[in-house]
Amino acid sequence: MSPTHRQRIQSAWEGRISGCILGKPVELLSMQRGHAALSGYLERAGALPLRDYVPFERDDSVPLQQGCCRGHIRRAEADDDINYTVLALLMLEEQGLDLTTEAVARSWLRLLPAGWVFTAELAAYKVLLAHAADFFALGAPPGFDLAECSDNEWNEWIGAQIRADLYGWVCPGQPDRAAALARRDAGLSHRGDGVEGAAFVAACGAAIAASETLGQAVETALAELPAGGAADAVRLGRSLAGDPDGGATIRKRYAALSPVHTLNNLALVTWSLLTHPDDFGAAVGDVVAAGLDTDCNGATVGGLWGLQGKPVPASWTEPWQGRVTVTLAGQGELDLGDLVERTVALCERFGVARAG
Repeated sequence: MSPTHRQRIQSAWEGRISGCILGKPVELLSMQRGHAALSGYLERAGALPLRDYVPFERDDSVPLQQGCCRGHIRRAEADDDINYTVLALLMLEEQGLDLTTEAVARSWLRLLPAGWVFTAELAAYKVLLAHAADFFALGAPPGFDLAECSDNEWNEWIGAQIRADLYGWVCPGQPDRAAALARRDAGLSHRGDGVEGAAFVAACGAAIAASETLGQAVETALAELPAGGAADAVRLGRSLAGDPDGGATIRKRYAALSPVHTLNNLALVTWSLLTHPDDFGAAVGDVVAAGLDTDCNGATVGGLWGLQGKPVPASWTEPWQGRVTVTLAGQGELDLGDLVERTVALCERFGVARAG
């Protein structure tokens, strides 16, 4: 029996949050000190291959977030990756499928704390703040072009890609619609491959429900991308599926890029997802252990894996007890069950039959 869409949404939320928690403690270790430092830490902690939450070993050179380590997890601690998933939910509840880039900008100013945006998002936020008063009073201020927000040096980094998941969740079987929503969101802060990475994640999520395999979903999502960077990164990751050295090959191929660029991380996500379609712990574990932007990649792989409707093992979900912390205005600690029901309600509203 095929899974109901509610089962897919449940596992997608569980997978995304669990994967994010897994990668969160070692994010700075990976990005600031590189893959050798990350691997060294995991090896000393007896955590390779990585198949469970990261053990806590004190490392004064790069502090680890103890609340996200094995044995210390009590809830999903606040993280920008999950902030954006909840923000997408809020925006779609308010705007529906007519969500525009301008509406995303307004939502950022109302709901997203400035202290929780980084790189391209921070640059875009600064532009919005300069026009904030007129933005609310007049709509888009006269002479102000939202394209100014995406004119920044980080506009092909991973930020938009981590904002895209929910657009695919609520558009099952409609990868073109999901990709369009993701592009409208991404366009506020990103350009080029920064936008296309987001479009791929959303399209792949939408395609999974209508595909027999993850490989088929990836192929369908690729059809939504133009030729070049993001599509090539996905194809590289796909070509390495099943190769235990795939992470090293990807890091070498994109050695000149920032560890938070879209392309290298998108290739890692594709590689690990297709390598472990039936093993959640291996899928999120290998992508985190491969380095670069560990919490973002763990979250993206976890969410896409969950959309298959396969259950995320209880060992991954029980530690955080359905408690999801965000820093969005008026939110705080949220309940997983409520997030699932609200997401399913959006699917029904957008024409997806509610089942289960």
